[in-house]
Amino acid sequence: MTDGLVYLDNAATSFPKPREVLDRMAEVYAEMGASPGRGGYDLSVEAGSLVDGVRRQLADFFDAPDPDRVVFAANATDALNLAIQGMVSAGDHVVSTRLEHNSVLRPLHHLRMRGTIELDLVPCDRHGVVDPGDVVSAMRRETRLVVVTHASQVLGTVQPVAEIAALCAERGVPLVVDAAQTAGQVPVRLEEWNVAAVAFTGHKAMLGPTGSGGLVVAPGAVIAPTRFGGTGVDSASLTHTASYPHRLEAGTLNLLGIIGLAKGLEYLRGEGVEDVHRREMGLIRRLRDGLTALSGVTVYSPAPRDDDVPILTCGVEGMAPSDVGAILDADHGIAVRTGLHCAPLVHRDLGLAGQGSVRFSPGIFSTEADIDHALAAMAAIAASAAGRPPRRP
Repeated sequence: MTDGLVYLDNAATSFPKPREVLDRMAEVYAEMGASPGRGGYDLSVEAGSLVDGVRRQLADFFDAPDPDRVVFAANATDALNLAIQGMVSAGDHVVSTRLEHNSVLRPLHHLRMRGTIELDLVPCDRHGVVDPGDVVSAMRRETRLVVVTHASQVLGTVQPVAEIAALCAERGVPLVVDAAQTAGQVPVRLEEWNVAAVAFTGHKAMLGPTGSGGLVVAPGAVIAPTRFGGTGVDSASLTHTASYPHRLEAGTLNLLGIIGLAKGLEYLRGEGVEDVHRREMGLIRRLRDGLTALSGVTVYSPAPRDDDVPILTCGVEGMAPSDVGAILDADHGIAVRTGLHCAPLVHRDLGLAGQGSVRFSPGIFSTEADIDHALAAMAAIAASAAGRPPRRP
């Protein structure tokens, strides 16, 4: 709880940020706010060295062998656009899933509408998990890319990425993984899984600021640049720089965001990634147990497994999710996400295309008291919707 607010929307962005992250951002940016890699004077060189150090941190975190292939982007959406649009050509076929966020669905839909690619989307099973065999079955001779979310931002289910990657590798098809919901929660292993690229965002479980994230690229993966500009190197050439990371980075980097991302990652590792995840999953189980006991509340997320992420979606019978969210906020001081969560197809498959769902997502600073407060609030809302006297769960 933060100043009376119970914040349970950490799948959208983690809040509050650790004080150490905010202090570090202000301190370093005040002392070293020069443009990294854009000058030979000490401050610029120092800023460039800081950025390179963060690349090394992230390469270690994502099990990537080459820090130069850690490319900074504005967020996971930006990174996914870099990967998707830089890895397909006219006539290619792409396989993805119906679990995806619009950061995958919309670039792919755009390319399909332009006639560049053909596309197949694989559904999940009743447990919210994609069958790797279904991914293979959707492949064709023309398949040149597979894109899969590591965890559903609607259901919280982690997908069998390692198995999918192995099957893709057997067929010579690169796999791009959207790790927006898993980076900072569960292990993401680029080299061990043999995936082509991992897109991540810094502002969710990694505890960094908004506007931070990137793409981690495997040594053998080929991603063509799709935007062009200054890189600080090869400036005499009108052809964009071919070497990584500059190949996919155009313009001045978000130094402030990179500073915050590094400190957020440092804070998270200090707390223990596994310990934080275990604690958050305990909270989501407490929430699920309480909600499933309430008459008039439907829980759409399956029973969480140990390696899922702390996300739960639900609905209240006879009440629009937007109204549930508004009451939680105005009457109970609880912040949640309502609607389609930028994932329209999985909501359509759940029969919720018209209005979506209510999503709870605890974070590193959430407590059992927060969950109990949310359960009491949902009990009151469900009772009111049904015309019953409220009771505590």
